[in-house]
Amino acid sequence: MNLNTLKQQIMQFWEEEDGLGTLELLLIVAVLVIVAVAFRKWILGFIKKLFGEANQELGSTGTKDCLTSPDSCKSP
Repeated sequence: MNLNTLKQQIMQFWEEEDGLGTLELLLIVAVLVIVAVAFRKWILGFIKKLFGEANQELGSTGTKDCLTSPDSCKSP
């Protein structure tokens, strides 16, 4: 193998773009994972607050139990 053949193979490998789409997706996922790990306490606190507020609002309205007391589900 001479120097020109080696140089051509290296240049061909360098210009090849077949795996770049996969690499880009892997890099995006890696960045998202790093951000999620870095801000996990804040994210968990935000989610707990969000679900806590939703739970309080739902708890104050209540739902009708039509199975045990069908009379409560009748429309006026």
